[in-house]
Amino acid sequence: MKKPKNYQSGVVPIYLRITVNGKRAEATTSRECDPVRWNAQAGRANGTKEEIRAFNAYLDDLQKKIYEAHRQLTEANKQVTAEAMRDIFLGKTEKPYTLMAVFKEHNDNMEALLGKEYTKGTLCRYQTSLKHTQNFLKWTI
Repeated sequence: MKKPKNYQSGVVPIYLRITVNGKRAEATTSRECDPVRWNAQAGRANGTKEEIRAFNAYLDDLQKKIYEAHRQLTEANKQVTAEAMRDIFLGKTEKPYTLMAVFKEHNDNMEALLGKEYTKGTLCRYQTSLKHTQNFLKWTI
């Protein structure tokens, strides 16, 4: 539960905190709870109504997903960090860099700087170099 500094009354957002070796990462649960019903030690809401049971079941499901993220990192022999677990939980994946993607991004940046720092001839040479690299990769495959 994360109360704002100027909290008066009402529901408060619930965050998921992942701690690994003293390093923390947080993610929102997209749920809110009344602070009167919140049990900080258990990390769950107190009550027996169906609404509270569903809320606690949702929190249990999130916890299972975090354990699954930990398992995935362990099986892949990757370093287990709070940020890595949060990223897997949120579905964020690392974008793999390829030679052609970096080359194209570079040429796009060069085109944006055309006339400010670089001339049209410089851009043309980079584009030609990109074409030669593409042709070479096609030739070798």
